[in-house]
Amino acid sequence: MESTPPKLNGKSMLVPSVQELAKQKLTNIPDRYVRPGKVSLPVSAGSTVPVIDVQKLISGDSMDSELQKLHSACQQWGFLQVINHGVTPLLLEDFKREVIELFKLPMEEKKKLWQQEDSFEGFGHLNVVSEEQKLDWSDMFGIMTLPPHIRKVDLFQKLPSKLRDIMEAYSKEIKSLAMIILCQLGKALRMDEKEMEGLYSDGVQSIRMNYYPPCPEPYKTIGFSPHSDADALTVLFQLNETEGLQVRKDGIWVPIKPLPNALIVNIGDMMEIVSNGVYRSIEHRAIVNSDKERLSVATFYTFNLESELGPAHSLIGRDNPPLFRRVLVQKYLQDFFARKLDGKSYLDFMKVEARDDEA
Repeated sequence: MESTPPKLNGKSMLVPSVQELAKQKLTNIPDRYVRPGKVSLPVSAGSTVPVIDVQKLISGDSMDSELQKLHSACQQWGFLQVINHGVTPLLLEDFKREVIELFKLPMEEKKKLWQQEDSFEGFGHLNVVSEEQKLDWSDMFGIMTLPPHIRKVDLFQKLPSKLRDIMEAYSKEIKSLAMIILCQLGKALRMDEKEMEGLYSDGVQSIRMNYYPPCPEPYKTIGFSPHSDADALTVLFQLNETEGLQVRKDGIWVPIKPLPNALIVNIGDMMEIVSNGVYRSIEHRAIVNSDKERLSVATFYTFNLESELGPAHSLIGRDNPPLFRRVLVQKYLQDFFARKLDGKSYLDFMKVEARDDEA
């Protein structure tokens, strides 16, 4: 019997296409995109996120030192770039080409792939919960890719066939990379191996393609609101050289300049919870500029929907009490998508003291 795809998200209100808005050659952006006090923190160009060599991580004489580098990066940054990651350059180029073509589709074709009110999949936006809410200067296309039984079959069938085939290959490669990194993180934390495997076996993967058009007033708006990711691990593939991603570290925004053929990886809230606060999901945002578009693809890896999310049992004890409460992964995700993005507020909600305060 075919299983019913799980409902993971609360309703996100339908919003206009920013790409279509940008085509109007506006000199001023609509009020709903204006963010007072957007640049509230200074931006630093001095720091760079750590770089991890995946091949050194899994083989050879450098395994232990590279694992320590990974462990430190996840403690101190929550963001890193990975090189020698195993995803072939040809596949990346093919996927890049098809994603660019997807955003070039005429509006009549895009409407066939638009979000429905009860789902984030398709063209549209995330976490829009009210008419008064400020909007981000970006368009996105979201789709759930793994495991296959959770897919929206009708949406997959409407996609251009080349994109569908290449995305299939890409999602498998990214899953392999995510499994390697999660396994290594479990090892660095000294977690029980079976406990980590139980969390990520049959985990959920979703892909979000992002398009940030040029903006006539880039200093008044934001491409993607500051937030931390709800998942366990995110892998970002930036398709062009336009910078825009910034991470918040020590009270300043640090821009990330992607290395050639590298992928950007960040820790999500789930991994901060499982590590009982050892690893940090970090707040990040995307900014826009006046003359260049930016495109990226974020792949989110989430623990098994049937598993219980909470600090790993093998890590907590008398000397290390749990900092976060326990909840089913599916319930956790439903609650996350029902809220607007607001920094790390959802992770704060998961803390034990938050529950005690509300009692």
